[in-house]
Amino acid sequence: MQLRPLGRTGVQVSPLCLGAMMFGPWGNDDRADSIRVIHRALDAGINFVDTADVYSAGVSEEIVGEALRGRRDDVVLATKFFMPMGEDRNSRGGSRRWVMRAVEDSLRRLGTDHIDLYQVHRPSPDTDVEETLGALTDLVRQGKVRYIGSSSYSGSQIVEAQWASRDRNLERFVTEQPPYSILVRGIEEDVLPTTQRHGMGTLTYSPLAGGWLSGRWRKDAAGTPTSAARPGARFDMSRPANQRKLDAVEDLAQLAEQSGMSLIEMSIGFVLNHPGVTSAIVGPRTMEQLESYLPAADIRLSTEMLDRIDQIVAPGVTVNPDDNSYGTSELTSGARRR
Repeated sequence: MQLRPLGRTGVQVSPLCLGAMMFGPWGNDDRADSIRVIHRALDAGINFVDTADVYSAGVSEEIVGEALRGRRDDVVLATKFFMPMGEDRNSRGGSRRWVMRAVEDSLRRLGTDHIDLYQVHRPSPDTDVEETLGALTDLVRQGKVRYIGSSSYSGSQIVEAQWASRDRNLERFVTEQPPYSILVRGIEEDVLPTTQRHGMGTLTYSPLAGGWLSGRWRKDAAGTPTSAARPGARFDMSRPANQRKLDAVEDLAQLAEQSGMSLIEMSIGFVLNHPGVTSAIVGPRTMEQLESYLPAADIRLSTEMLDRIDQIVAPGVTVNPDDNSYGTSELTSGARRR
């Protein structure tokens, strides 16, 4: 795979990043099989692995750590903190108290003495960004972390963090990890221009929109999600927005077929085509899924195809706003001026 620069760090990473959320009880509970999938990804040229402490309550990090024994120096290893890791209200968030404990737990599970990219999994409206950046700066100076990043930050939150780093002489976020797919294009309007302006790497997750662009779900197909099988607003087919998604998927699937590629390849290729995107995070559960993702690293979409995609889902549009995972704290009912 042709490597890409990770923002302005000087580090080079593969256009596909192996997401490890599905390794462990959340997805594939067969550790040996999960390790085989990781090894296949590394052998295929992926040098970038992303996990989080919350994935399967730490089991994902353990599996990744085991898989990287003997190959650790060949991999840019990323993990995340912030989500609840127990009933204790202080075992979560971006406080210095938790950051210092969370990193030690992740280092132990990963079996390494340093994390290449340590990311805040979500912004917190209750924690001063300087509190989190201060703790992360100390971890960089201690050698436990090489770089720091954010995930699911809005454009304004990205700018606030960059300014805080500059004003307080703190380490800055060098990456942002937002959701991005043909069906979830909201970051094109604000987040992507912001990360580009600040020279950040952008690691996008869910390029298949939670399975909507996997090719399995088509109009009138037996495998199409139902609210009973896949609960939640993203899959509730009584919602008009999800019906619009299904219509878009049908048009996109036909476009991919006409172009001689799978919907998966076209969808991941679309994400990688954006000049502001560094890597697309793909999260296979099985070897078969990984193999279906790998060809996308070499897909180049023509201007004509990109124009066709824009006609199906316009730039900057998220077909169902429930698919966004950033900006939620600003838009809750309690935060709005009524």
